[in-house]
Amino acid sequence: MIDSLYLAWRYIVFNRVKTITLVLCISLVSFLPFALKILLKESEQQLMSRATTTPLLVGAKGNALDLVMNSLYFSKEKPDFISMKAIEKIVDSYLALPIPLYTRFQAREYPIVGTSIDYFEFRQHSLAKGRTFAMLGECVIGADVATRLNLGVGDSILSSPENLFDLAGVYPLKMTITGVLNKTNSVDDKAVFVDLKTTWVIQGLGHGHQDVKTMSGPGAVLSRSEKLVTASAKIKQYAEINLDNLESFHFHGDSSIYPLTAIIAVPQDQKSATILRGRYLSEQKNQQIVRPKQVIEDLLSNIFQIKAFIDAVVLIVAIAMVLAIFLVFSLSFRLRQKEISTILHLGCSRFTVVQLIVAEILIIVLFSSALCYSALLVLQYFQGEIVHQLFIS
Repeated sequence: MIDSLYLAWRYIVFNRVKTITLVLCISLVSFLPFALKILLKESEQQLMSRATTTPLLVGAKGNALDLVMNSLYFSKEKPDFISMKAIEKIVDSYLALPIPLYTRFQAREYPIVGTSIDYFEFRQHSLAKGRTFAMLGECVIGADVATRLNLGVGDSILSSPENLFDLAGVYPLKMTITGVLNKTNSVDDKAVFVDLKTTWVIQGLGHGHQDVKTMSGPGAVLSRSEKLVTASAKIKQYAEINLDNLESFHFHGDSSIYPLTAIIAVPQDQKSATILRGRYLSEQKNQQIVRPKQVIEDLLSNIFQIKAFIDAVVLIVAIAMVLAIFLVFSLSFRLRQKEISTILHLGCSRFTVVQLIVAEILIIVLFSSALCYSALLVLQYFQGEIVHQLFIS
């Protein structure tokens, strides 16, 4: 048998192009179903771990999946807005701790998450460097943002305009980085966290500008009286908040109707959660309260239905590939009839010829198995990052 393996090896080396093609085909067919299983399992684990730790989510009535994906994973699908009055309602109920979220804007393609400091305690995040935000214009960045953009405490990052033709005149806000989160292996690693009021400044609901009482220069002031100063469009609006201009920043209108995308409601106990859910079901017409775990479970059930279909397709492809490989071997042996005839004339038995063929197939299968196993090991090592990039981010 050793002699047969040696002769088979020499033949495979000589016909390396055909051998490499067969090895790659067999490895790919073997790799696909296992890879799909690994990625789906990792996706399920990541989705469920974050959803399970988020008890209740309040948002505008509509697609519950969009609400959960935006609030938990900061997806680009934006749900309808609710107002700050929803926060007051939960506070007045004494049933849960409300953690606001406003995830409309981005900074260099990373989501800007407007929230409160309670969010970090709720997610059990700690800081690798610096401190949390304490005033307007300050932010805390995730570990991946810091690494990929090479940013740290004391640096700054600009918010991105929603479009290039912003007629409202909302300027990108230069935010000072006060802290960097430790690695969390979640979407929070790819987020920029700010105070709610900072997101409202980005939106243009609040702004800072020169003191109109001390303005001077031609065309700077349209009219001036003891009680009223009317400034022109030449007034300078600040796109950066610091200690020098902090006092000039102010908000217009009723802050109770300022927007939020969602509220994480952390109930005191199961009884409080049940009562709070009941109130939203009976009283609220334009808001909804959902359990993220249930929403994600429904999503995963649909994904597994798709997986069954994909498995069937992979199986059909695998059968077709096996038949194609069988055809390649059959044609190869037919072309090698003179070679086989020579072996028989040298005095070898037909069993020896069979041994040579089996040895050749065995070597190809072993190489294919080793390649497939190596690829699966690499996939398992990077599965968390791959799922973040392809399925969740």
